[in-house]
Amino acid sequence: MNDSQSDFATRAIHHGYDPRQNEGALTPPLHLTSTFVFESAEVGAEMFAGERSGHFYSRISNPTNDLLERRIASLEGAEAGLALASGMGAITSTLWTLLAPGDELIIDKTLYGCTFSFMQHGLTKFGITVTPIDMTEPQNLKEAISEKTRVIYFETPANPNMRLVDIEAVSTIARSYGATVVVDNTYATPFLTRPLEFGADIVVHSATKYLGGHGDLVAGLVVGSGEMVKQIRLIGMKDMTGAVMSPFNAMLVMRGIKTLALRMDRHCQSAMTIARMLEEHPAVPEVYFPGLESFPQHSLAQKQMPGYGGMIAFELHGGIAAGRAMMNRLTMIGRAVSLGDAETLIQHPASMTHSTYTPEERAVYGISDGLIRLSVGLEGIDDILADLTQALPPVKYSKSA
Repeated sequence: MNDSQSDFATRAIHHGYDPRQNEGALTPPLHLTSTFVFESAEVGAEMFAGERSGHFYSRISNPTNDLLERRIASLEGAEAGLALASGMGAITSTLWTLLAPGDELIIDKTLYGCTFSFMQHGLTKFGITVTPIDMTEPQNLKEAISEKTRVIYFETPANPNMRLVDIEAVSTIARSYGATVVVDNTYATPFLTRPLEFGADIVVHSATKYLGGHGDLVAGLVVGSGEMVKQIRLIGMKDMTGAVMSPFNAMLVMRGIKTLALRMDRHCQSAMTIARMLEEHPAVPEVYFPGLESFPQHSLAQKQMPGYGGMIAFELHGGIAAGRAMMNRLTMIGRAVSLGDAETLIQHPASMTHSTYTPEERAVYGISDGLIRLSVGLEGIDDILADLTQALPPVKYSKSA
């Protein structure tokens, strides 16, 4: 089989592993070891000097993690990958490697709450300028970028309000200044969007979400060029954060990736049905889902995403009080943070995942107090619809209200 030409789902199952080289074991072996024995003192010295490939300490590399890293690199169309302990471990290890005091980081104004907190309340303490802009308009980046800009960072779709960024347009502008483009691809996964194909340099994931897919692990991944990933491994991860993924979690992520294509198809189909229902419900004035024709960036979604994912954001008449009441009436759908699991989950960003923003920051960055985030799971679509329908507020408003 020519692996480079095989289907996404085939590579997600087979890439980088041959059972015949592992005593016929269908499932890749789990290497639970902290250290590795050298053939000789000379071999050990060569490995530490980077003159010989191989594993010598699991904080730096491990055979189980290595297979996951090669597999995610294949799925993203990258030269190399790196497995880390969490999504935030992936983000912080990457940015500590790329940035130094005096540099500028330009970010989209809407980011996951802990990412925002690290950048705005963390990096700035070390002499790094963090400039938030509305990156949905590439012209804003043209006006903000300068010779000091080292990194441009965004999510697409953005957590929690589903805003999209034109990866190709942003990457073109960044390239003219020599800036590195880092994209958080957690919401879309490589099944729906491969940012490197649109010109991005680095992709980060919270593998806790769709890649793991079963709510039983915390993990992060980075992909990019071989040299860039090597630097993140040896500087950001090894020396600065120590955010090393355990081999056991690497095994779980690989298990999840095997069914990613199937699961994403189901997430996408169910989310589209639910988004259409919410769009027609009189108690719901706004629905944010890239697959809806009413979504302001629907054409960009069609360009970057063959499917539209399993995440929906929406507003209710009555704001935060109505949202909390609705969530408390749910019987099957879980009130929980995180996303991308088999279970449908719902949460209130302003008081939960994005509470690190001040109220003033949320107002500026497009995260309203009444916004609700729904991660559509894999249950029967009729059951999800039934639970949402019985929990939504009694109809007191016309759709035009």
